[in-house]
Parts: sequence; structure tokens; C-alpha cells
Amino acid sequence: MFDLTTRDIKFLTGVGPQRAALLNKELDIRSMHDLLYYFPYKYVDRSRIYAIREIDGTMPYIQLKGEIRGFELAGEGRQRRLIAHFGDGTGIVDLVWFQGIKYVTGKYKVHKEYVVFGKPAPFNGRFNIAHPDIDEVTELKPSTMGLQPYYNTTERMKRGFLNSRAIERMMENLLKQVTEPLTETLSPAILATHHLMPLTDALRNIHFPANAELLRKAQYRLKFEELFYVQLNILRYAKDRQRRYRGYVFSRVGDIFNTFYASHLPFELTNAQKRVLKEIRRDVGSGRQMNRLLQGDVGSGKTLVALMSMLMALDNGFQACLMAPTEILANQHYDTILHFLEGMNIRVELLTGSVKGKRREAILEGLLTGDVRILIGTHALIEDTVNFASLGLAVIDEQHRFGVEQRARLWTKSERPPHVLVMTATPIPRTLAMTLYGDLDVSVIDELPPGRKPIATIHQFDNRRESLYRSLRKQIDLGRQVYIVYPLIQESEKIDLKNVEEGYERICAAFPDCAVCKVHGRMKPAEKDAQMQRFVSGEAKIMVATTVIEVGVNVPNASVMVIENAERFGLSQLHQLRGRVGRGAEQSYCILVTGYKLAEDTRKRLEIMVRTNDGFEIAEADLKLRGPGDLEGTQQSGVAFDLKIADIARDGQLLQYVREVARQVVDADPEGVLPENEILWRQLKALRKTNVNWAAIS
Repeated sequence: MFDLTTRDIKFLTGVGPQRAALLNKELDIRSMHDLLYYFPYKYVDRSRIYAIREIDGTMPYIQLKGEIRGFELAGEGRQRRLIAHFGDGTGIVDLVWFQGIKYVTGKYKVHKEYVVFGKPAPFNGRFNIAHPDIDEVTELKPSTMGLQPYYNTTERMKRGFLNSRAIERMMENLLKQVTEPLTETLSPAILATHHLMPLTDALRNIHFPANAELLRKAQYRLKFEELFYVQLNILRYAKDRQRRYRGYVFSRVGDIFNTFYASHLPFELTNAQKRVLKEIRRDVGSGRQMNRLLQGDVGSGKTLVALMSMLMALDNGFQACLMAPTEILANQHYDTILHFLEGMNIRVELLTGSVKGKRREAILEGLLTGDVRILIGTHALIEDTVNFASLGLAVIDEQHRFGVEQRARLWTKSERPPHVLVMTATPIPRTLAMTLYGDLDVSVIDELPPGRKPIATIHQFDNRRESLYRSLRKQIDLGRQVYIVYPLIQESEKIDLKNVEEGYERICAAFPDCAVCKVHGRMKPAEKDAQMQRFVSGEAKIMVATTVIEVGVNVPNASVMVIENAERFGLSQLHQLRGRVGRGAEQSYCILVTGYKLAEDTRKRLEIMVRTNDGFEIAEADLKLRGPGDLEGTQQSGVAFDLKIADIARDGQLLQYVREVARQVVDADPEGVLPENEILWRQLKALRKTNVNWAAIS
């Protein structure tokens, strides 16, 4: 069989250089193999032909058989359109084109019989079908009148007459060339054990299924394979790393940890914190290098767990570091940890881009002599000039803001890779965590420290400003502080600033006796910090901001979060913002302000926010509503592989199933040498070559 990966798409019948260039640019389709793996997003049943008199306004897509009675042009300029009157003896519908008018009049003839397919819509007392598919009756054989595939196309493709129908025709031409079976990509054992359709059959049926049952089998086979290789890659990598890198052994829990535990704990640890500390203790004492993801909602006490893990490193003669994504966050961790360790003789230093000169030199020297026991900082920690005497544990906060390479650079700071603890306040659904961070063990802190009250969330329409301001004033009179957040629409910073500026002026006018500060992304860092500081110190009672405050700022006295245009935010983002309040012992509130007109899924999002404070429930819902590519946090790390057919939100069960299948393969063949798995390792290698990001999944 010839190799489809080496066949340029332009040589396929019906493509040619011009269309090939469009496919390259718009869909990254370069070879015939790429086209074959461009799957339909839906299928429409074309086995039935309707009579025009049966049409009502509720039908999605229908098929009609009849003839064009005549053409007419209507409208001027951009409203100009071509209308064809189409009849079948039971009635007349109008077929309408806004583009390609010359092409249509040249191709279709009056009084010739055609089959027309499209979506009918009522207009001026008649039904019309815009830009229909039209075939000559002789061209449509009954066998092709089953489930018709629909392919996603871009605006630019449509303008070049490369619509779904054109891709369908190319696909037909391509499959005609596949005269013998394609090289199988799964082993015979896996195909037999899991009752999977052979690859060639699956690819034929995913594009042109004769019936719904064959389509289901084809989808299952292709999803299984896609998720299987994602998991095989991660598990193989994790196994390799375990074999190759021995971890430092922290054999004891000593005086530093015990002194802290006995006399410096700010409050009794929750059961969840105790459980996670035990998991970490087990890892660092095992001789394996720890790679653990610590998930916990904002305010669940992750920093305390991280600090106690660092004290384990200190007790065993090692240093520890904590890396945060921003200077504000690094400063905050530094202050928190100094406060926790007050009275204990442990040198803790802060290293960020703004620490310069003699101060910086003293820190770098202290790291080399081992005097600096705990270093907290930003990306500055991974610069070449920063070297440790013996780094035993690295804690990374807000994982998704650090790439894999940056994590790897931390490893070079030590003879052996240090233990790694990654913290995130973005709860990641289990299925996504298995895919994004498959090489990390996951720990979850799923209870709040004692004395924390759940945040009360209220949805309010924006015509009730007066009552909103009254309730804010009540909180301010009680001595509390308020955040008011405006959305950031990246396409138009001008509108954003206008939103924030107008909001700021409106608030200043409504609260003339209060100090109000404002923060947005276009301010200089020093200016931003100064404004934040006014709020942190309590001087300013209200902070008007864009989402720059989403990560970080800890102000226990702030008890109200107002989110303007809440319909513009995703669930995870709303949840992150809500987590900025509720940090003290007082009852806190989150008020979601929107207009009256809301789309159905927006309404669902807001209902979920009002109903629950559980970050994991929210993350699961977000994954279902938006899909994995948009989830807060996965965007930056870009789900490192491009899923063509599987959907992590909907195929969670299948993902867990194939992970087990992949685990069995890796356990039985850790070196990748067994002849029965040769197909699997060869295919994995090929996938790593074609998809740049594959090696970086973990």
C-alpha cells in the first residue's frame, strides 16, 4: 500500500494547487493522510425526500426533488442576491445565493430535475433555502443517500468554494484510491481483546457510514486509539523517569518540622491537609523522585502544606525553593512564610527581577554556602546565575503558568532532580488531570480550614444598581472592603479601559466619602503595586479592577466581590475571582451582575455558581460546557496534543479505561522490546514526530 503521509494533497483529484494552498493555510492539511484524519463534526440523514407542502418552520435539514422554474436577481449592493424558484408539483420554495451568482447561473439549468438539500427558513410568506446543496438526480445513487458527513470549514474556505460538500467530494476521491488495507496502528491483541474495528473500515465508516451502528463502531475505534496513545506516551515517560532518576531520600522528620508543628501552627490542620502531608512524606522517603500535583481551592491551606514539606527537606540537610508566577504572588508567599516561621532560626530569602546589586549578590552567595535554607521567587529562580548547595525540594505555584522546560531547568540546579510539588488553585477535573499531568501523582485538599464560612453567591440584574450600592455601603460601614471587577475583552483594550475608567468614575461618584483605587493590565508594574498596596493596607475601601487580580492578592478584610458583566466570564474564572474574598472569618458575598438577555449556557453557568462553592464540581461543569481547550490553565499549557475525535469531557470513562490498557502494556514491556508490541512503539514514535508537542505532554 502506498504511504498516504508522503502524498501531497494537491495531487488528489478535485484539489489542485489553489485549493491545496487554502487547505494548508486554514486547516493545516498538507498530505492525503491529513485529509483522511479530518473528521466530520456531524451527520445528517439523507435517506428521505420530502414534498415541499410538508415543510414547516421546525425542520433542521431536508431534501427535496424537483426543478428550477426560473431565476431572478433582487436587491442592490451588499443586499444583492440570486433567487431560484424551485417546484416539485406540491409547492414552490425559493433557493437563495448571496455569493457566487455567476457560478450558479452557469451551472444550473431551468426545467432540469435536481435534488436540493438545505435548511428551510420562512421569509416573506414563503420558505427559502440559502446556499443549498444541489445534485443532479442521476448523480445521487440510493447507496450514498444515507448519513451525510458535515465538515467544519472557515469563512475564507467558503469564499473559495471550499465548503463541507467540496471536502466530502475530495474524501470520496481519496477513499477510491484506498484499494487495499492501510497499515494497522494497533496490535492484533488489542484489536481482538477490545473488539475494535480494523483501521481501514473505521476510516471509511467515519466519513461515509452506511448506518448509525457502523458509525458508532468507527467512532469508538478511533477515539480508543487516540486516547490510548496519549496515555501510553505519558505512562511510558513516567516509567522512564522513575527508572532513570533516583530521588533524594528524606529519611527522617526532625526538630525543625516538630518544633513548627508543636508551637507555630496557626490553626489545627484539617484532615485533608494531614492526608496530603502523609502522601508527600511517603513520596520523599521512598527513594523515588516525587512529582506531585497538589490541588485545592483558594484558601484551603496549600501554602501551609508546602511549607511543612519544605521543613522536611531542611530536617534532612537540604534546601527548598518556591517558585510563583508573578512578583506580587512571590512577595505574598514570602510574607506569609516569614510570618509562619517567626521566632525560628531559618534564613528565608526573596529573589525576583527587582532584587538587584549587593542584595542579590548576598542571596546568591548564601545559596551556595547553604545559609539560605528557603528561597522564594519568580522565574528569576531558574536563571543560570542561581545555584544551590543542595536543593532537595522545589514547590511550583500555579503550574499552568510555567512550561515543562522551566520545570526541567529546576532539575539542573541539583546533582539529582529535586522532589517537585506543583500547586494549583484551578481545580482540574480528574479526566483532564490524567491527560495534562499524567506523570504527576495527584493530591487534593478538599476541605476548608475551620472558621471559614462558604461564600454566599447572588445573581443580580444590572438595573438594580441602587439596591446593590446600598448593600455595599452596609458592608463598608461594618469596616469591610469591596472588589469590583470588569471583564477584559482582549480584542479591544480600548473598550476594556473605558469599562474600568467609567466604572471607576461611577463608583467614585456613588461613594464620595470612600477612598477608591483602580488596577488594570496597562498600568506600569510599580503603579499597579502601589494601588494594590493601598487596598491591602486598608486605606482604599473599594478596588475597581480588571481580571489582573484573579491570581494572588490576599486581603482577609475584603468580604464582597462584585463581578460586572459576569456573562462574559467562564466558570473557572468566576470561581477564581470569587476566591479572592472569604479569606477572613466574616461572611463574604460574591455578586454576579448581568443584563437581562442571557444565552442558555450562560444562564447555566450562573446557576452553577450560585448553587455551589465546590471547585471540582465547577471544573467538571466547565469542562462539559466549554471543552478542554478553553479551560482556565490548559490554554497556557495548550492541551499538548491535538485531539481530532475524542473529547475529554464526554469520553472520560473511555479515557480511564484506555489508561488501564496502556498501563498494562508499559508494565509488561517497560523497555519497549517485546515483538507483540512493536506496532505500538513504532506508532508512538511516529506520532511524536508528527505532533511537535507530544514529547511535552507531561
